[in-house]
Amino acid sequence: MFEIRDLSVHYGGIHALKGVSLTVEDGEIVTLLGGNGAGKSTTLRTASGLKKPTAGKVFIDGRDITGLSAQARVKLGLSQVPEGRRVFPQMTVLENLELGGYLRRARGEKAKDLDDVYDRFPVLASRRRQLAGTLSGGEQQMLAMGRAMMAHPRILLLDEPSMGLAPLLVQEIFDIIGSINATGTTILLVEQNANKALQVAHRAYVMETGRIVLSGPADELSKTEDIKRVYLGG
Repeated sequence: MFEIRDLSVHYGGIHALKGVSLTVEDGEIVTLLGGNGAGKSTTLRTASGLKKPTAGKVFIDGRDITGLSAQARVKLGLSQVPEGRRVFPQMTVLENLELGGYLRRARGEKAKDLDDVYDRFPVLASRRRQLAGTLSGGEQQMLAMGRAMMAHPRILLLDEPSMGLAPLLVQEIFDIIGSINATGTTILLVEQNANKALQVAHRAYVMETGRIVLSGPADELSKTEDIKRVYLGG
């Protein structure tokens, strides 16, 4: 369903991605692991059209979308939840969600999407008139995820959804990720919490200094000595 092929990205003289290739099949959760600076977030930003590659291609359903804008990619069913939430703090919860559904033209579609988000995130329903900047970190993460779901994505890119959250909220976020996937949404997940990511994912890729160095089924990778030592504290 989704493919990145031989992707290279530069930031000035820095070669951030060096021939990265990965695939995400329809209905999968695929996680991308690696340390700070490995290139994980750059991979997602390039996939969603926020960063132009210097080489390589991005595909949805076999269609080359490398030259398309971020907005055009949203129309094709690709949405991203950025690192750090990036909610609009001076807008209400409802306004943030409505912005996420901007490209959903039909009023009935938007209303149904909003009801679905409120069913999945009940706390957002109770805070719909509250300014997003006054929400807790966990609530802002739920809002960022709900905003992305308002676009009715086929594939959801999640960048560090558990960052800065208390352990109890981390578990809740991963439960939500699993439930989103169970309803048919394909997910590419970047996450520092490798233990949780490998528990929820079907497959995993490991990045180091802009390259994919390891890949395979998530349950198998979680048992390898290198992964246990470096990422799981084993």
